[in-house]
Amino acid sequence: MTSKLELLRARRSMRERLIVALDVDDLNQAKDLVKKLVNEVGMFKIGKQLFTHAGPQAVRLIQELGGEIFLDLKFHDIPNTVAKAAVEATRMGVKMFNVHASGSLEMMRMTVKEVRRVCRQEKRRPPIMLAVTVLTSLNQDDLKRVGVDERVAAQVVRLALLTKEAGMDGVVASPHEVRDIRDCCGRRFIIVTPGIRPAEGSRNDQQRIMTPAAAIKVNVDYIVVGRPILEAEDPVAAARAIVAEMNSCKSD
Repeated sequence: MTSKLELLRARRSMRERLIVALDVDDLNQAKDLVKKLVNEVGMFKIGKQLFTHAGPQAVRLIQELGGEIFLDLKFHDIPNTVAKAAVEATRMGVKMFNVHASGSLEMMRMTVKEVRRVCRQEKRRPPIMLAVTVLTSLNQDDLKRVGVDERVAAQVVRLALLTKEAGMDGVVASPHEVRDIRDCCGRRFIIVTPGIRPAEGSRNDQQRIMTPAAAIKVNVDYIVVGRPILEAEDPVAAARAIVAEMNSCKSD
């Protein structure tokens, strides 16, 4: 039987599943991109670069222009500190934010508890809470050098299970590990995938990459695309081409 969540996913347009990474250091540049793309994509990702430059002003700017926000600051600290940061992200009205799953089960549990408490008390929209598993810039050798001897896929699954146990909504992971995550965490678990490159695109500093169509085929919920759109001569045309590619491919 098809679940309610699966029906909602089926109805959701591919446009809404495309997140543009605003990896820029200038608020005016961000404003120009958002104005162009706000009706072409589902969300804008604010990472460390733009947030360090402009802080909450960047969030407010995108919201004023009608955009939704994925706050990609990857909180990783003691449980109380991360939970308080997550509460402030929630109060800013972001649609999605993330923490590092390696920060511990307790860190994630406290984050979930405090965010839910604030949403109830202050009648706020609950954000989608994600945990980062293994960065898509890392490969097997990188993990080994920091003391992780397991295969990348095994480490991703370990952290995804920890995230689910903590009560968070999903993970950020490479599209190459999506099937493994689905097998252990189920269809209701949200998966956001960076490292997405059009077939003709450059790899840049990403290691475990995949095309937009291939990512949709393995049942990711959202894809994150940065430089292939930001550095395109026509960002709108680039975003539309990616959405068209997503539409061309049905999920497994």
